[in-house]
This record gives sequence, C-alpha cells and structure tokens, in this order.
Amino acid sequence: MADDDIRTALDRHWAASDANDFETEHDIYREDAVLEYPQSGERIRGRRNIQSSRAAQPNRKRFTVRRMIGSRDLWITEFLLSYDGRPSYTVSVMEFLDGKVARETQYFADPFEPGPSRAQWVERMP
Repeated sequence: MADDDIRTALDRHWAASDANDFETEHDIYREDAVLEYPQSGERIRGRRNIQSSRAAQPNRKRFTVRRMIGSRDLWITEFLLSYDGRPSYTVSVMEFLDGKVARETQYFADPFEPGPSRAQWVERMP
C-alpha cells in the first residue's frame, strides 16, 4: 500500500474517531489486530474487541490530530484526545501489514504547568 493511501486511511480513521463513528473508525484494523495501552497494562486482541471496548467508553471523546509521520508500515500520530473536555496528549504508533493495522500502541500524557526555571527560554504553545 502506498504512503498516500495509508495517510488517507489514517485521516479517515481519525475523523471517524472524532465523530464517534465506530464502524468506520475500525475499518483500518486487521481482524487479528492487537491494541496495547502500556500505561494501564492492557492488551486487546481482535478488531471487534477493540471496537467494542471503545464503544463502551462512556465519556464524550474528541480527537484533534497535531501531526502524522510515517512511511511504509510504521506510522505515528500525535493528537489531543479530550474525554469530557479534559485533554490528554496522545501518541499512537501503528504498524501496518498488508494495508491494515496489525498492531497499535497508544501512550497518554496529561498536561502540566510549565516549570518557572525555564520560563526565559520558553515559547507558550496553544
């Protein structure tokens, strides 16, 4: 699968994620895909299980993609994920096999106040 095709599939995936369109959101995964959340120690096997686990999440979710980089079978997306308005900076690492996601690992980080010791060198980001 060409890089442009994967980028298009990722754009569709993240737009569907933001719209809570769970069927379209999970079209990108292989049937035997594996999703890992290292911070909580969770591993979910299978596209339908991944989809069901996300559909069961009760919070209102919003996704804002900051950037996507990758080529061939490895793609990384940085995005802001908000649960009920509470932001979490998130990184998704997707490994593709035959044009579909075979493995995804997601890392989450909550925002924090900047350290005053580096204020003179810092430019504030939106």
